[in-house]
Amino acid sequence: MTASNTLSSQNPADEQTSAEHHRPSSDVSWVVGFVGLATLLSWIMLCRHWPAIADAFTLPGPHQPMDGPMAALMAMVLAGFAMALWSLLVNKVHRRPSTGIDWDNPRTIAQIIDISVTKLAGLWVTWAIIGFLYCVGRWYWQGQYLFAMDIIATAAVPLFLLSVPYVLWLDRVMVEPRDSSWHFGALLIGREPWSPAQVAKHWRSWIIKGFFSAFMISILPGGFGFIVNAQFADLLGNPARCGQVLFQLLFLIDVQIGTVGYLLTMRPLDAHIRSGNPLVAGWVAALMCYPPFVIGLLGPGGAISYEVNTADWGYWLRYHEVLGWIWMSWLVLLTAIYAWATIAFGIRFSNLTYRGVITNGPYAFSRHPAYLAKNLFWWCSVLPFFVTSDNPVDMVRNCFFLGCISAVYFWRAKTEEAHLLGEDPKYRAYHAWMRDHGLITSRITKAAKFIARSRIRKTLQES
Repeated sequence: MTASNTLSSQNPADEQTSAEHHRPSSDVSWVVGFVGLATLLSWIMLCRHWPAIADAFTLPGPHQPMDGPMAALMAMVLAGFAMALWSLLVNKVHRRPSTGIDWDNPRTIAQIIDISVTKLAGLWVTWAIIGFLYCVGRWYWQGQYLFAMDIIATAAVPLFLLSVPYVLWLDRVMVEPRDSSWHFGALLIGREPWSPAQVAKHWRSWIIKGFFSAFMISILPGGFGFIVNAQFADLLGNPARCGQVLFQLLFLIDVQIGTVGYLLTMRPLDAHIRSGNPLVAGWVAALMCYPPFVIGLLGPGGAISYEVNTADWGYWLRYHEVLGWIWMSWLVLLTAIYAWATIAFGIRFSNLTYRGVITNGPYAFSRHPAYLAKNLFWWCSVLPFFVTSDNPVDMVRNCFFLGCISAVYFWRAKTEEAHLLGEDPKYRAYHAWMRDHGLITSRITKAAKFIARSRIRKTLQES
C-alpha cells in the first residue's frame, strides 16, 4: 500500500477527494477485447494464407482462400470462445456477485424443477414468437439476411434441447432463479403470481437480442470475404483505395466483436442483460439507425438522404496526393476509435442494454466515443458541403440532413445516459468524472462555468 493510499484510508474526506480525481474501475478488463482481436486477426491470416498452408501439408480439399460465410461465422465463434475463456480463467467473472450466482450453495433438482419448467415455458414461447416475427418480416428473407435466417434455423433445435440442461444447471445456483423469464412463464402457466414489470423486462431484453442478433449475423460474411481477398501490396500508391481496405478491416473487427456480444448474453460470464432501455425515446433513436427503418430515411430517395450529388473525399483529393494520405490517416484514426469502442466491451457489446459499466479504453476520454468517431467520419468522408452539381441547394440540403443524423445520435446518447444513470451508481460516478475530466466534456463544463461566472459578474456590475 502506498503512502497516499494509507493517508486516504485514514481520512474519509481525503478518500472522497481522491475518488473524485480517479476514474471508476471498468466492469470489463481491457485485455478481454484484445484477446478477441488477436484471435480474429490470426484466423483472418490463416484464411488468407490457406492455399500455401494446404499446399505445404498436402491437405485434401480446395486450396484457395477461405472467404466464405461459414469462415466468417467461425471467426466470430473463435473470437467469442477466446474472450469467454479469458473472462472465466483469468478474470474469473463467474465468481462476481453481479452474476447473481452462488456456486457454493447449489440446490437439488427437486428444489428447483418447478421453477425451471416455468422458466423454460417462458423461454420457449418467447423463441417461438421471435421465430414467427422473423417469418412475417419480409426483409429477413432477402439479401444478406438469408444467411442469418439459415444460421438461426440451424441453431433452433439444438438451442431448444440444450436449454433444458442449461436452465436446470443454472437454477440450482442462482440466488434468485425466479428471474424475468420465469415471470413470463408464470404469466403463461397462470399458477403463481407474476410481475408485469419483470415481464416487460424480459421482452425488452429478448426483442433487443432477436432484432440485433439477426442483423449482426447477416453482415458477417461481406466484410470478411473482402478482407480475406484484399491485396494489400497494391494499395500503397492510392490513398483512397488504401483507406477503403483499412476501413473495411476496422468495420470487420467491429462487427465480429459486436456480434459476440449479442450472442453471449450469459449469466455465468457476467454478460447477461441486466436491463433493457425502458425509454421509448431510446428505442426510437436506436432503431432509426438500423434496417429496415434506416432504409426509408437514408436509402435512395430517402427522407433525409445526405449524399445527393456528392462524391467522397477520394474524389475531391484525387489530385492532392499528400493531402489525400493525411486525410486518409485521419479517417482511419476515426474508424479505429470506433472499432476500439466495440473492442472495449469484450463480450458485452449490445445496443439498448445495461450489462455493466465500461470506463477504460476510449471511454476514458469520451462517454460516447463510437458515436463521436462515427459522425466525424461521415462529415469528413462524405464532405456534404461539396457537391458535383455545383448547386448550393444540394449543399445546404446535404449538410442539414447529415446534421439531422448527428442530432439523432446525440439524442440516442442522451437516452442511453438516462437509462444507465438510473441503473448503476458506478455509472453515475463515471458520468460525473467524465463531466470534469473527460477530454471533451471537461472543456464544455469549463466553458459553461466560465459563461455562468461572466453572467454573474455582469449582473453584479449592472446592479
